[in-house]
Amino acid sequence: MLICMRTTIDINEHLFRDAKRRATSEAKTLREIVECALRAYLSSNRQKAGAYSLRWRTETGRVQPGVRLDDRDALFDLMDGRS
Repeated sequence: MLICMRTTIDINEHLFRDAKRRATSEAKTLREIVECALRAYLSSNRQKAGAYSLRWRTETGRVQPGVRLDDRDALFDLMDGRS
């Protein structure tokens, strides 16, 4: 079952006029133009989401004086600036 939702959106006046002109020139309704644009926008974002690549980077270093890795609370206090 197809359910349509009625909503109100604020659109820039120039963008609205351009969309109305496009709808008229293509013999479509403004609703069809807006739905088509929204579908295109949402599908392009889906493709970008799958393109993520994790780049693992290692760092070398040493434990600073006064840092105790075996005491979580002391470590958090040190990171928060509460010696």
